[in-house]
Amino acid sequence: MKSDRQLKQDVMDELEWDPAVKDTEIGVEIKDGVVTLVGHLSSYAEKYAAEHAALRVVGVKGVAVEIDVHLPGTSERSDADVVRAAEFALEWNVLVPKNTVKVMVEDGWVTLSGEVERGYQRSAAESAIRNLMGVTGISNQIAVKPSVLPSDVKVKIEAALQRRAHIETQRLTVIVNGDQVTLTGPVRSWSERYAALQAAAAASGVARVVDKMVIA
Repeated sequence: MKSDRQLKQDVMDELEWDPAVKDTEIGVEIKDGVVTLVGHLSSYAEKYAAEHAALRVVGVKGVAVEIDVHLPGTSERSDADVVRAAEFALEWNVLVPKNTVKVMVEDGWVTLSGEVERGYQRSAAESAIRNLMGVTGISNQIAVKPSVLPSDVKVKIEAALQRRAHIETQRLTVIVNGDQVTLTGPVRSWSERYAALQAAAAASGVARVVDKMVIA
């Protein structure tokens, strides 16, 4: 087990290593394995990158993000401009079904709504607008309404986890209740936890994944 002091240094090193993050603008605090990131950044994309850089560090149990996005003058855009850019980005993204996602913007904060059939489509819609200029944050309220709920969804998820050799699938339990999947059991790192969540979310018929895994 890493001490908080060692964990803080590892997180700071990871932020410095990631070229998408201006680590000099970010403060790092650690308590009992939980990371708090504080500071001011010039784009939402950089805030997202900082959060995921911290999550990549082995030993991190969770991340609290207290980073404000202050757009420089060259990056400021009207809400109408952000809406148009977001709509174009969604339209040109082959992973997002046409005419399924609606965009609302207030003070640069983007809210996505609508319905898609697969979890990866919901994630793709958010990814499509994350790096747009003028975006200060994203609320993803897209609902997953699968047209088909296969009876073997549990088997398919477990098979997907098994294909990822770094995940000890025998330690995880997959519980399917309608279109909701719950994952329980220990994993060795946040990256392993994230991989399990992604595998479950990608299964056809899954609308929601409940994470009850713990980092052992």
